[in-house]
Amino acid sequence: MSVLWTVKAVGLGAVALSLSVELLGWLLRRLRPGRPLKQVIFFPSEVACVEHIFTPTSAYPCSCSLPHDVETSFSRLLRHILSASSSLDLCVFSFSNMDLSRAVVALHSRGLTVRVLSDKDYSAITGSQIGVLRKAGICVRCESGAVHMHHKFAVVDSRLLITGSLNWTLTAVLHNMENILVTEEPDLVRPFIQEFQRLWHNNDPVRRHLANVVRKPDRVTARTRD
Repeated sequence: MSVLWTVKAVGLGAVALSLSVELLGWLLRRLRPGRPLKQVIFFPSEVACVEHIFTPTSAYPCSCSLPHDVETSFSRLLRHILSASSSLDLCVFSFSNMDLSRAVVALHSRGLTVRVLSDKDYSAITGSQIGVLRKAGICVRCESGAVHMHHKFAVVDSRLLITGSLNWTLTAVLHNMENILVTEEPDLVRPFIQEFQRLWHNNDPVRRHLANVVRKPDRVTARTRD
C-alpha cells in the first residue's frame, strides 16, 4: 500500500512540476520586454473630462463639471492616437467627434504626417469634421467609387493598429455598443498599411483628373463620328 501511495505522490509531483514550469514560461512570455501591445476596448464610454490628456503639463486643471482624471474607454483611445511621434494614417467612414478631430489636428500641429481617408457622401454631412481637418491643412482624400468607404481604422507610426466597429462620432463613443482592437502585432498591422496605401493611391485627385482627361477625347471622337 505504501509503495502505491509513493508512486501516486511521485506522479502528482511530476504533474505539479510540469504545470509550474508551463506557468512560469507563460509568465515570462507575458512579461518579456518588447512584447507587442494587444488590447481590446469596449464602448459606450463613461463620460469624463479629457482636457488633461490634451494638456498634461498644464498648471490650471479644467474647471468643468465632468469627472476628472478618470480613465475611460474614450480616454484610452485618445492616448493611443496622441502617442504618435511621426505619422497617423486614418481611414474612417463617419467623423464628427470634435475631441477626436482635436487630437488629429494636434498631431498635425506638432509636425507629424497626417493622412485621412473618408467616405465622399458622409464627409459632407452636417457636423462632419472633415472640413475642419482640411482647414487645418491636413490632406484628406475621399473614396470616389460607387460603394461606401466603410473602414474604421487608424495606423499610428506604421506600428500600431486601431480598428473595430467604432465610427468616430459622439453617438458611437457615448451611446453605442462598439469595440476597437489596439495591436502592434506586425502580421495584423501590415495588411492595414497596405490597404491604406492602395486606397490612398486610388483616390489621388491628380490621378483621377488625368484619367478623366484621357477619357474625354474618346467621347469627343465618338460624337464626331456620329
